[in-house]
Amino acid sequence: MAKPHESDLDDAGATSVRAVDRAIAILQSFSAENPTMSVIDIQKRVGLSRPTLYRLLHTLSQRGLIQAEGDPQRFRLAHGVMSLAHVWLKALDAVQIARPIVEGLRDVTGETAALFKLQDDRGICILECESRHVLSISRGVGDSLSISQGATGKAMLAFMEKDRQTEFLNRMPRDAHRASLEQALAIARRKGFTTSQSEIILGAVAVAAPFFDHRGAVVGAVGLYGPNVRVSHDHQEEFANLVVEAGRKISGLLGFQSKDLAAEERQQASPVKPRPRVRPQS
Repeated sequence: MAKPHESDLDDAGATSVRAVDRAIAILQSFSAENPTMSVIDIQKRVGLSRPTLYRLLHTLSQRGLIQAEGDPQRFRLAHGVMSLAHVWLKALDAVQIARPIVEGLRDVTGETAALFKLQDDRGICILECESRHVLSISRGVGDSLSISQGATGKAMLAFMEKDRQTEFLNRMPRDAHRASLEQALAIARRKGFTTSQSEIILGAVAVAAPFFDHRGAVVGAVGLYGPNVRVSHDHQEEFANLVVEAGRKISGLLGFQSKDLAAEERQQASPVKPRPRVRPQS
């Protein structure tokens, strides 16, 4: 029996890859703004001929990735996509995902950078990249404090679901401390980050921002902290920009896609200014 020519195999492989690429393009054409689409809608987005598009839609439907409904017929993503998303979410490891980002914060600033996870009403340090300075601030992996304390705790409290935040605050006495905390949370919501000075460790300055999961729920905070003799007010402003951006990146890697409320409020409140680069101090 004659063997297939090598060029025929190349053509067949290219055709298969092209079909996969087109199928992926169809799946990616759906969005939160366009969860259901007609064949014409999909065709406009992927640029395929009607026969080719129908063949691919049929294949995706057989695999449980697309489903058709209604008359006239419209298509939406099916349960198979959720199954794949569930597998992806189960495999996510916040520490592994965030480590390069947290290490980058430490290397750019020269100060200790850390990742905290929200667990019940406490923030637990799950990753810490300690400053290489002789004089440094460290809380240590496993350190746990109430979310009413410190920059990282208040970053999580400020951005958690309103009902859960209210429930937490209502367990506190209505005194000057609670009033001060509520004011700090309102400022954090507006700015997108929190700061603290000598609140947990005497002489320490901390700046933190939240990060979110795929549902938009706050799941932790990323922070920078160092001694006040080295972290000036100008450094705090730059650190704030850095932790907010780090929180945004970690959130994106965890599947969060929407713009957070604080980012929108900051954008409306003031124009974006160029940021000087913070250099590690020796």
